[in-house]
Amino acid sequence: MRMYDLILKKRNGEELTKEEIDFIISGYVQGEIPDYQISTFLMAVYFRGMTKQEISNLTLSFVHSGDVVDLSSIEGIKVDKHSTGGVGDKISLIIIPLVASLGIPVAKMSGRGLGHTGGTIDKLESIEGFRTELDSSEFIHNVNTYKMAIVGQTANLTPADKKIYALRDVTATVDSIPLIASSIMSKKIASGSDAIVLDVKVGSGAFMKSIDDAEELARTMVDIGKSLNRKTIAVLTNMDQPLGHEVGNANEIKEVIDVLSNKGAEDETTIALTIASHMAVLGGAYNDFDSAFRVLKAKIENGEAINKFKEFIKIQGGNPEVVDHPELLPQAKHHIEIKASSSGYITSINAESIGISAMLLGAGRRTKEDKIDFAAGITLTKKIGDKVDVGETICVLHTNLENTNEAQNIAKEAFRISEEKPAPVKYVYKVIQ
Repeated sequence: MRMYDLILKKRNGEELTKEEIDFIISGYVQGEIPDYQISTFLMAVYFRGMTKQEISNLTLSFVHSGDVVDLSSIEGIKVDKHSTGGVGDKISLIIIPLVASLGIPVAKMSGRGLGHTGGTIDKLESIEGFRTELDSSEFIHNVNTYKMAIVGQTANLTPADKKIYALRDVTATVDSIPLIASSIMSKKIASGSDAIVLDVKVGSGAFMKSIDDAEELARTMVDIGKSLNRKTIAVLTNMDQPLGHEVGNANEIKEVIDVLSNKGAEDETTIALTIASHMAVLGGAYNDFDSAFRVLKAKIENGEAINKFKEFIKIQGGNPEVVDHPELLPQAKHHIEIKASSSGYITSINAESIGISAMLLGAGRRTKEDKIDFAAGITLTKKIGDKVDVGETICVLHTNLENTNEAQNIAKEAFRISEEKPAPVKYVYKVIQ
């Protein structure tokens, strides 16, 4: 088997066999196939696409390139959740205690952020003492006993995907649906889940800007799950503005507390309940979505959800007092108000711009080596559809930095104000099963 022939085959639009895909992936990981040939192969995939079977085989090749987590000693159906990423996306932290409160095991592996803001792990580490490095026995004990645990992803999970993603990033082949889908699903399969709910973001702050593209990606990932005997559902959700009111790390934890205390923003509460309800059905707690939704909503209203979050913090070494005293979370020295330059209604908020502004304030990373400032972030005081007067505060920047002119300008430009009130925002577009 020669790499030249396989590149030619894919360039001509022919279907590669499982053996041929395994040869490509294992050869690249072992250093037997050079970057320039893999780059050419990725470009051929970008233009020619892949069949469902090819995508499934590519996913499996990624999975078997490294560690595969064994969760068989955890009782029950392990349901995982994945988001394609957005600004202010704290849904994972809301659904962990919610789903666990139903007795469904949530054994979650999450990563750190690279870009706009921190990842789920970074956000949790803004809580004093919270540990995300658990050994396997403690991780499994926590899930079996409390139905929830979270750890950082193992370094050897899908190493082929990590290596190929780095190459995609510099060869203009990131936005290929077969490559995106296999990358995401390989990590979920390798993490040992039995069922998967995918939160596919759509809009200005998402990777997929249109509903059609997001639906194509969602269907591709659901097909992969089905082909690999994993129950999989994808939910298309709105990311045309940041989710909720908070962007950052410590301030997103504060907002998680608000949502679970029945004081959260409507958009993220609705999306979190939707994702959690689908997880409840896949996990076998309920037969239908509506019943699960009603019960989970009640758990937020009666205080059970926030008490479960306190327990979650405590069992991982964090200080649960932050729930009742969020001022214990890291606080920034500077709070800069951005004012509206005209009166009217907020018609759009460019989520990506808000994310970039937050990163410039210290809330995110440009490179893997950058240190995150947990206190940095942005509070949106106005959302799409809200009325605003000239000179009124539309957002507040939180930072420990002295020079924030660029971040201020980007944040202000993210808002669009018009005299005409926009149509109501839809939070969940559709469900793909």
